[in-house]
Amino acid sequence: MHPHLYKPLFLSLHMSHYYSKEPNVPLKTKTIEVCLRGHCFKFITASGVFSFGKLDRGTELLIESMILDGNWRVLDLGCGYGAIGIVASRFVEYVVMTDVNRRAVSIARKNLKINNVRNAEVRWGSLYEPVRGEKFDTIITNPPVHAGKEILREIVINAPRHLNDGGLLQLVIKTKQGAKYIKGLMEEHFTEVRELAKGSGYRVYAGIA
Repeated sequence: MHPHLYKPLFLSLHMSHYYSKEPNVPLKTKTIEVCLRGHCFKFITASGVFSFGKLDRGTELLIESMILDGNWRVLDLGCGYGAIGIVASRFVEYVVMTDVNRRAVSIARKNLKINNVRNAEVRWGSLYEPVRGEKFDTIITNPPVHAGKEILREIVINAPRHLNDGGLLQLVIKTKQGAKYIKGLMEEHFTEVRELAKGSGYRVYAGIA
């Protein structure tokens, strides 16, 4: 493994990244239209929020392959502008979406409205802080690899305490940017780990609690 693979990006005070609490890049928005799992959606995307102007391939692969059930309560962790949670809302009972990026939270809330989603909410906060004491049937995430190895580790090792028995952690990771590490970490903390999909340089894993 490359020794610098998970080093956080040390950016100057004049730069910003999508896992900032307060992105300081000027706000620009672009609305995209995508069809996923038999439904079509409109998403406002924004500068300073992950995947501005498009649906990234990793998120698309995760959305198309994620396991969902009609009576499930879902956590979309690090929701960005909300694509994963909003698509999931069409198939499950309720979705909680969280992000540390205040701009992402604002944009995701707008996307709930424009897609007429009534069984989801967006909360601001870091990782599992906004859902302290709560449990879900599945946690779904496209984790912020560039935020550093420790963030990825926290997402995986703390997931089981927020999952019901038999619940799933579902995530996507670049094959060459941490897939082996993430899979190994999941195997340490979950009863079983399955590869749900692979393609375009990404892999989707599900860990069964």
